[in-house]
Amino acid sequence: MFGQAFNVSLGEALRRYDGMAVGALSLTTLAAAAYTVLGIGMDMSAWEMTAMPRDMPMPVHVWTVVDALMMFLMWWIMMIAMMLPSAAPMILLYTRVGQRRARHLNPPFPGYFCAGYLIMWGAFSLAVTVIHGIGEQVQLVNGMMAISGTWLAATVFFVAGVWQFLPVKARCLDACRQPIAFLSKIWVSGRIGALQMGLRHGLFCVGCCWAMMLLLFVGGVMNLYWIAGLAVLVLVEKIASGWQFTPYALGGGFMLMGVLMLV
Repeated sequence: MFGQAFNVSLGEALRRYDGMAVGALSLTTLAAAAYTVLGIGMDMSAWEMTAMPRDMPMPVHVWTVVDALMMFLMWWIMMIAMMLPSAAPMILLYTRVGQRRARHLNPPFPGYFCAGYLIMWGAFSLAVTVIHGIGEQVQLVNGMMAISGTWLAATVFFVAGVWQFLPVKARCLDACRQPIAFLSKIWVSGRIGALQMGLRHGLFCVGCCWAMMLLLFVGGVMNLYWIAGLAVLVLVEKIASGWQFTPYALGGGFMLMGVLMLV
């Protein structure tokens, strides 16, 4: 019975998806994207910050608790806008498989699955917020939320590039690219089970993309071109399962960019 529930292709799941799940994912992504563009509660919108030079002098001040909270929300909401579209196939497939299994067992809980996924990106956002705050205080990150110094920016490119070639990156990417195999191995019924599966998927997704997300510091955290560009790269890397060399091509490109920055 359980095996029959997984006898569904990803294409079939996406053709016969649950309308409420798609609507919720779309609205969440659009709301996060709109809030990001509007500046996530900061004095300037992302449009205004994108138009400014990356090295434009901007005052850096000691963060208050409110500042730290706003920065955390900025990172988390931005991660939701960037990463949720690439997770949609997994979430929709979970919903479809859960609906099949619900004929005999428990119904699916896509909201819990999605919450688990976003919690893991919230943990990443908390960690990168700490890095961001320390970086500003030691003047490695300027007021435009971009790295100060060519060597450090090139180093971030090299780190992102090297990560693309490591076996752990390949394992995380495989988990994201093969949702049917991933769900069949970790399936747990019920709300808590859905939350646990979402957490595990989020862990693999963070493991796959964390280094790429650090590149936001190179172009400016609120630079819309970098946000959109990296979101597209993440999406292409995950859906281009037939292109086995995509991660390595991206890694080579990142390292080449690091070399060009130094030159």
